[in-house]
Amino acid sequence: MKRKTRRLWLVIACVAGLGTAAGLTLSAFSSNIQLFMAPSQIMAKTPAPDRTIRLGGMVVAGSVKRERQGETPINIFQVTDGQAAVTVRFEGILPDLFREGQSVVAVGTMDPDKTFMASEVLAKHDETYMPKEVAEALQKSGKWDPKFGPPPDPASWNAMTGKEVAAGGKK
Repeated sequence: MKRKTRRLWLVIACVAGLGTAAGLTLSAFSSNIQLFMAPSQIMAKTPAPDRTIRLGGMVVAGSVKRERQGETPINIFQVTDGQAAVTVRFEGILPDLFREGQSVVAVGTMDPDKTFMASEVLAKHDETYMPKEVAEALQKSGKWDPKFGPPPDPASWNAMTGKEVAAGGKK
């Protein structure tokens, strides 16, 4: 084999190896990406049942129900962005900072009956913190505009009931 031919085959092998590595990396990333969705986005277009997503919003006041299935605690509550609400089912112990009217992010999948099956629930860590995605969802829903100050006080969300959310956010 001539020197040029050997060099050409080496370059082709390197390009093929890099292409394969890039393809495998992108494939791994696409299967591990967790999209953030607000309740109104989920109600408009339900994600695939096998797709892991992050649901963010405020816990609707009066919606938290706690049950037991054997030794496992079952928590059922609603999360809203002010326009729509999604029922969340979480098997396990909720974080200590989980409260009604507070912002929350739940990681999980959607059931065919439009119940969000959470595998993890993340609660805010102090009274001024709001996850970036939840703040953006509130901005899009018209419940908060940053030019008018900080995000709404979680206590102001305590007035929201499941009936108002069920009526499409209309009061």
